[in-house]
Amino acid sequence: MTDSELERNKAVALRFKKSQGTKDMPQVEKEVLAPNYNRIRGGNLHLAANARDQDWPHPGMYLRAAFPDRVDIIEHVVAEGDTVGLLFRLNATHQGNLFGIPATGKKIDVYEIALLRIVDGQMVEGWFMMDEAELLRQLGAKLPARKDGRIIAPAVPELGESGDALVHRLSANRALSQHDAHKAILARSRSSAPSSADRSPEYARRREAFQHLHDWGVARGRGDQTLRAALADRRDPIDRLIAEGDAAWMRFYLHGAHHGVLYGLPPSGKRIGVPAVDVSRFAAGKWQESWCFGDELGLLLQLGAPNLLLE
Repeated sequence: MTDSELERNKAVALRFKKSQGTKDMPQVEKEVLAPNYNRIRGGNLHLAANARDQDWPHPGMYLRAAFPDRVDIIEHVVAEGDTVGLLFRLNATHQGNLFGIPATGKKIDVYEIALLRIVDGQMVEGWFMMDEAELLRQLGAKLPARKDGRIIAPAVPELGESGDALVHRLSANRALSQHDAHKAILARSRSSAPSSADRSPEYARRREAFQHLHDWGVARGRGDQTLRAALADRRDPIDRLIAEGDAAWMRFYLHGAHHGVLYGLPPSGKRIGVPAVDVSRFAAGKWQESWCFGDELGLLLQLGAPNLLLE
């Protein structure tokens, strides 16, 4: 794909995002959303699933009944092939019911990430993930209780290719492009043989995939009871790698059975599987920094502890 085609795809994605909540939104959506547009995952997947069939007020399109002053701040855009990645922050005031949570008047600032597929100038697929765990924490609100007492946890997906298989496939081409070399480094980080040689001396991990849970455990003196230690058979299959310039993104799925103590949570034996996206930067062929964002509320729901971070 040419540079001009990539820039066109970025422009389509940004036009869609920036039109939300404006008078131009209906017309823009008619133009940029393909007739077969598939919104695979919504940003508030878990709050919406938990609210289903509860007769709570709807938060409105793009949550603007709950957050009428919503402003999205774009932090990072990357594109390769037909895929565009957007990383942005949602800034707003909670002024209306949000999936069963009455207005609190509190200001929020939370991350959301999107992976969008664009074909012939139109979006055909959208995948979104908001930091729902941090949203609840900033609102000081527990997951609203359903009338039936259930907690709606996401299914454990079986997706993606192992890091080992991806490294092998990418390395089969001896003349790796710069972008494929960056992808191989990311894939190797989720393989059975991650290498410290991939990292530059200045490498910085800006954010853990499950940062809030990590901070919660460290604050209670349980920093060694990590996900890697708690999931004895952990594997992280990868289903999307995109690279542009010095940036590369990887979507992977944390998988494993909870057989060890996790920041104080006793082993449940439950199998968990949730997505995460690594947003990385490279310099001179080395891994310079990593910023990772995982589905923490999905993880907590699967563990049966959705309100853990509020305790």
